[in-house]
Amino acid sequence: MTIHQQPRAASDQAMWEAVLGLHAFVERQLAHTLQRRHGVGLSEYRALQVLDQAEKGECRMQELADHIGLSQSSVTRLVGRLDSAGYAHKDNCADDRRGIFAVITDEGRKRYRDARATYADMLSSTLNTASADDQFARAVQALRSAA
Repeated sequence: MTIHQQPRAASDQAMWEAVLGLHAFVERQLAHTLQRRHGVGLSEYRALQVLDQAEKGECRMQELADHIGLSQSSVTRLVGRLDSAGYAHKDNCADDRRGIFAVITDEGRKRYRDARATYADMLSSTLNTASADDQFARAVQALRSAA
């Protein structure tokens, strides 16, 4: 290794920090827009997305937590908020009495589908904005070329 080469670890760390910064920037924009336009938070949107795409519109609570990256207790509170809004409800598993499912309602499907285009448009717009920022440009380029 020559003096002018940056060690891989430093390069990896710099790229990871750029990815984390990009992630935070994109998440803030998505969360703000979804809340303002559709009255749902980002976690609620993602839960509705998982439930909308799930067989029979239902998912075990632990699986839902795993899909959206929340703890079991956080997803329980999240589904409670969705239930209060009329977008989902809890149901017991017929095969396993200990199992609890989150089930999307018709109103939840409608809310998710109404918000889906906003999410996609805002994601693209935010990544376009980030690609013009020196701090995020390489990360956006890497993500888009991997897709």
